[in-house]
Amino acid sequence: MLPFVYNALPARVIFGTGTLAQVVQELRNLGCSRAVVLTTPHQVEQGKAVKNLLGDLCVGLYTKATMHTPTDITDAAVSAVQELHADCLVAVGGGSTIGLGKAIALRTDLPQIVVPTTYAGSEATPIIGQTEDGVKTTQKTLKVLPEVIVYDVDLTLTLPSKMSVTSGVNAIAHAVEALYSKEANPVVNLLAQEGIKAIASALPIIIHERDTPSLREARSGALYGAWACGTCLGAVGMSLHHKLCHTLGGTFNLPHAETHTVILPHAIAYNTPYAADAIAKVASSLGVTNAAQGIFDLAKTLGGPYSLKELGMKEADLEKAADIAVRSPYPNPAPLEREKLLELLRNAWAGTRPE
Repeated sequence: MLPFVYNALPARVIFGTGTLAQVVQELRNLGCSRAVVLTTPHQVEQGKAVKNLLGDLCVGLYTKATMHTPTDITDAAVSAVQELHADCLVAVGGGSTIGLGKAIALRTDLPQIVVPTTYAGSEATPIIGQTEDGVKTTQKTLKVLPEVIVYDVDLTLTLPSKMSVTSGVNAIAHAVEALYSKEANPVVNLLAQEGIKAIASALPIIIHERDTPSLREARSGALYGAWACGTCLGAVGMSLHHKLCHTLGGTFNLPHAETHTVILPHAIAYNTPYAADAIAKVASSLGVTNAAQGIFDLAKTLGGPYSLKELGMKEADLEKAADIAVRSPYPNPAPLEREKLLELLRNAWAGTRPE
């Protein structure tokens, strides 16, 4: 056994069906009584339901969470939270809402309860990404790690098919990069393989057997996999895949989960010659022999996006994206060479199946 270091993150996790009702007691356990509920404009009704559930323990509902966590939105949200004299944040939604909760917590130190409704996984991490003037940056600090995560399978039953695929592959990306991270360790390796297998097994059932009794079990498996993959993301550093996705999202405003879905097969192919053992674990968890092709085929056959072109990326911007991606060094199994990165981006733009 090789030596390793593993840091467990201090978060409380509640997983099950009908667990949303436990948010009230969790709020009290934190000693809080003036919560603000956060959502995106598209999830206002879910936010209202949680606000009603909390009753007098809730002092407001803020519904302007936005993709890539723009700092101007955070500015306005912090002002609103402070005017309400809030003592806790309850984020209900996916990565956009969770990101806003983290951004507010970074500035105010308010405790967070997160109720995920997608498979984003960011709720399990002390990582925040923020966008200012077209540039997305990330930082890692325990100040943004939610105190409590409440996973309720019921809240994912109506997650649209395409969003299920893209947020699921987004979660898988966390586990893939954890396996070849420089901080990889046996604990994270087990979680990563478990998470990949759980999500990859669940997604075909979610898409093709939507009205069968097996749907709830598949939704439960996918949500469990999302927690496992998100925990990997929080425990170790990420590499090329996440760097490219942050570049494409922050600078070119491409949708977050969809971009992860398109880029992941190509990032795997780029790193495979330099991380053969880790990528073999990915392939085994997927039940395939070629991990890059396995991810590509999984997303495409389930109706997910597979080209940057269909996400609105301009071919003329690929050069700029490659320049940004190599601007600051970061750990990655394969050397970061601009021309090879540009080739990766061109293949991803065209939707070419990895070799």
